[in-house]
Amino acid sequence: MNVMEAIKTRRSIRAYRDQEVSRSDLLEVLEAGRLAPSAGNRQPWWFVVVTDPDLKQRLVPACHNQTFVGEAGVVIVGCADPKMKWHMVDTAIALDHMTLAAWEKGLGTCWIGAFEEGQVKQILGIPDEVKVVALLTLGWPAREGTFRGRKSLDEIVRWERW
Repeated sequence: MNVMEAIKTRRSIRAYRDQEVSRSDLLEVLEAGRLAPSAGNRQPWWFVVVTDPDLKQRLVPACHNQTFVGEAGVVIVGCADPKMKWHMVDTAIALDHMTLAAWEKGLGTCWIGAFEEGQVKQILGIPDEVKVVALLTLGWPAREGTFRGRKSLDEIVRWERW
């Protein structure tokens, strides 16, 4: 699968099979995030990898009761150093690299932006001075995700000037 095919076919997955994600697949997904670009190459991120079933279940209420968070094989918590100016963008780019690398392997992901940061930090022991940017579920899809339409290029692109 090439990058453009991954971009065109990737979907948010909210139902996962009860099947372990191999260590080698997980490490390749994490490597894709590690290699992502960042402002000034500062790499202001850390990733908490959660595979423990009890911890994943404890994250469900912190993620506004999105039950699939507890069902995914892995939850990756994207964290960043808020002292770095572009920490949110940089970490989001790294997480997006992970989504594409996962999809290439047949693994599904879903961004979790609806969460209670304080609860996530408490559950996972994340220091107060670290920002939780987003969570990413990762696992083997139980069913296909749904395609949601996108605006045309004509609607979103301005050439040279607005």
